[in-house]
Amino acid sequence: MGAVVASRCVGRDSTREARPVVIGRVVDYTLAKRDLLRRFRTGRVQKADICDAHPELVRAAASVGEQVEARCPVCEEKSLKRIAYAFGPTLRRMNGRICTPDRMESLLEKHDEFVCYEVEVCIACSWNHLIRRLVTGRAYLSGRASGAGEAT
Repeated sequence: MGAVVASRCVGRDSTREARPVVIGRVVDYTLAKRDLLRRFRTGRVQKADICDAHPELVRAAASVGEQVEARCPVCEEKSLKRIAYAFGPTLRRMNGRICTPDRMESLLEKHDEFVCYEVEVCIACSWNHLIRRLVTGRAYLSGRASGAGEAT
């Protein structure tokens, strides 16, 4: 069976704790983020090259994104948000939509496998970076998916 991990894709609302999600495969982009920020701070990458979030991503993050306690690593403002999107061939009209906690629970109940992408977005300067990519779904809840629990 896959590893049980509390996912930010699930999030929290004001009335209940996050539901643990069984995740099949996780790709964490922390090292890529550190490298990019190091190159920015040493002048090898320009601010315009990393503060390039699509306006629709910034609007979505401002509207429904989860506030992050940390400051933006580029502009140092307290305007950092996290937002998640779900993709999968069986999601149909839900494919590519924002994955709120309620929507995540619904997807987990109805779909064997889908991918959730978590993105960090600064509303002030348009910094954006992929935090992680995780594969989850109904198949992972029961441990039926091949490779469940393996890191990629």
